[in-house]
Amino acid sequence: MRYSGLISAVALAAGGAWFWSGAVPLSARAAGSAAVDIGVGEKIYVEFCAACHGANLEGQENWRSPGADGRLPAPPHDETGHTWHHPDSLLFDYTKLGGAALLAQKGVEFDSGMPGFAEQLTDAEIHDVLAYIKSTWPERIQKIQAERSKAEEQQD
Repeated sequence: MRYSGLISAVALAAGGAWFWSGAVPLSARAAGSAAVDIGVGEKIYVEFCAACHGANLEGQENWRSPGADGRLPAPPHDETGHTWHHPDSLLFDYTKLGGAALLAQKGVEFDSGMPGFAEQLTDAEIHDVLAYIKSTWPERIQKIQAERSKAEEQQD
């Protein structure tokens, strides 16, 4: 069990490396120039995300350590978590497809507890949820995350 955290970290790193490898992410095709609605995003977050990620975006306890089932608990989406470390395309793709399915597309086997929401949410709704989450971050963190997203877009 001690190595499951290491295995999870390696799987996440391998999957993360793909996201920056130049493949066209789903979000680049889906984002377009449509405006987002933070209020709608908050309502969707409450309905679809808060049960795992917390009503206040606080995540589950011990989110950095695998649970008894070997899965990592849901991380916080506030500034204490790692969500803001990732570009928009990764956040969108992970939300749309789910962790295991997205990594499986690149040959990485990872038992993620994050389901995909492609059947429940439209691309615009996913963007709204992500906009809501980002709106809760301090301005400094919003800027850092926006710079990471912009840098990744320029690589494509």
